[in-house]
Amino acid sequence: MTAQALDRPVWNMLTGRQQHLAQGQGAALRIDPRYGPFGAARDAGDEAQAALAALAGPGGQVWVVEAEEWPAPPNMRVLHTAPLLQMIAPNPQLMQPGDDTALLLGDGDAAEMTALALATEPGPWAELTQRYGAFYGLRDADGRLMAMAGERMLPGAGLCEVSGVCTWPEFQGRRLAARLIRRVMAGITARGEVPFLHSYAGNTRAIGLYQSLGFNPRRTMVATILEKPE
Repeated sequence: MTAQALDRPVWNMLTGRQQHLAQGQGAALRIDPRYGPFGAARDAGDEAQAALAALAGPGGQVWVVEAEEWPAPPNMRVLHTAPLLQMIAPNPQLMQPGDDTALLLGDGDAAEMTALALATEPGPWAELTQRYGAFYGLRDADGRLMAMAGERMLPGAGLCEVSGVCTWPEFQGRRLAARLIRRVMAGITARGEVPFLHSYAGNTRAIGLYQSLGFNPRRTMVATILEKPE
């Protein structure tokens, strides 16, 4: 594992293990929009910035995750920035009794997963986000999806991001997220990889949960949401 790959997670995922999902040329790349809005430029030079702007159509967005706020390329604007805390779990908490009841989700669950993600906003969600990697969910006695968590970025060898952690408000307080995160991490560690994640820096409740599961703060990051006016 090379933790330095986490310093530029989007660029490294799109030039490495997940390059099959990348669109664009060498100076700038974005993920297939059906998976989400993430993109990255090789650097902040004129060529790379112009290439990044070319990846967004009129009214389109690109989310850039870097150590600092990313400057707007020509013909784009910074719509919003979000401070993030990047965390890593070299010694994640092991699965506990009951965690194995989490169900592996798939395309047949996509509509429910999308509804949950859009309602709770754990991060960007798109048509094929559930295909990044393994997603697990917990259902109530009536079969309703209560909560889910899964995998997303693979920025370097031996690293896998935990993402999409969300619970419907009426089911919060039952430690469902903890159960699901442990299940996702078990799959990651079984492959010999180390889990990491990004949390909105102001979400102290979530950060406390992640720390209880073995995640340690690694560094601050910034999500810069760039938009091309119509």
